[in-house]
Amino acid sequence: MDKKKLQKSRMWKYFVEAATEIIEEEGARAVTIRKVADRAGYNSATIYNYFDEFSHLLFFASMRLMKEYTVEVTRRMNDKTCALDQYMTAWECFCEYSFQQPDIFHSVFIRDLGDNPDHLLEKYYEFYPSDLVDVPEEIRMSLLEQNVVKRGNPILKRAVEQGSLDLEKIESLNEVTILIWQGMLMNFLNNRIDATPEEAASRTMFYVKEIIDRLKS
Repeated sequence: MDKKKLQKSRMWKYFVEAATEIIEEEGARAVTIRKVADRAGYNSATIYNYFDEFSHLLFFASMRLMKEYTVEVTRRMNDKTCALDQYMTAWECFCEYSFQQPDIFHSVFIRDLGDNPDHLLEKYYEFYPSDLVDVPEEIRMSLLEQNVVKRGNPILKRAVEQGSLDLEKIESLNEVTILIWQGMLMNFLNNRIDATPEEAASRTMFYVKEIIDRLKS
């Protein structure tokens, strides 16, 4: 890496790490451009030399706090051989962690990422490649998919190959399960449901399992 790219990489990480520290100390909703700039030791305008949108900075900082989830979902899915079981297991882990850290998961999977949301995950893992160490290729494909509606597709395509799911049902299964989770998470974040994180995760998984059972072969 040449000096210019190395300097840019360092600056990029300064801001991401500053935002990550604020999230850890005060929560994701407390992050502002001014706070990040002050903590990193630069003025606010400098940040926009490295991030097209504030939401991108928040996305990358939130990803720094998802390492435990990515490690755990990989571990659990590796214990399954049936693709549909892997899909169910992935959802169980996703619900468990997302309702424990709703603002983090909202920043990564729901928040408006502006006009240029593509390839953000690839860029993140380019700067933090160690976060993907030992992740199997099939799971890696799901983790690298920016569009949350498509994240389960590699696993569901294998479920079709194994005969546990019809090809024409992939899109419906993937989309409906995502919509269930998004609705529950938004209600949870906005205090529209009276539930603990564990209860919200359990209720979401009840509906996800219902959909999977109805659509599987």
